[in-house]
Amino acid sequence: MNKRLHREKKTIFAMLRIYCRDHHAPTGELCDECAGLMDYAEKRLLRCPFGGDKPTCAQCPVHCYKPEKREQVRRVMRYAGPRMLLRHPVLTFWHLVDGWRGENVKNPFQR
Repeated sequence: MNKRLHREKKTIFAMLRIYCRDHHAPTGELCDECAGLMDYAEKRLLRCPFGGDKPTCAQCPVHCYKPEKREQVRRVMRYAGPRMLLRHPVLTFWHLVDGWRGENVKNPFQR
């Protein structure tokens, strides 16, 4: 896994920990539902057609998550996103930078 995808994995994991701790499992470990979502997200990242040039999910032209999982991730990101700045400022910074870089990404499946 390259540096960009590894950082994306760390970001989604940090967001899931924040969300899960506040909604499901205050012990710090992910509950089964959130652990399953993390496994799903990791598998999708590994299969990303963009590879290391992957844009942030909000700017991605390819929707690789099933609708149900996509809604779960949206809910997690909506909740945890604002809290990331205080808890994980470096990851937040790089997520913003990655978002700016990915603004002009083309869909690899279109001609």
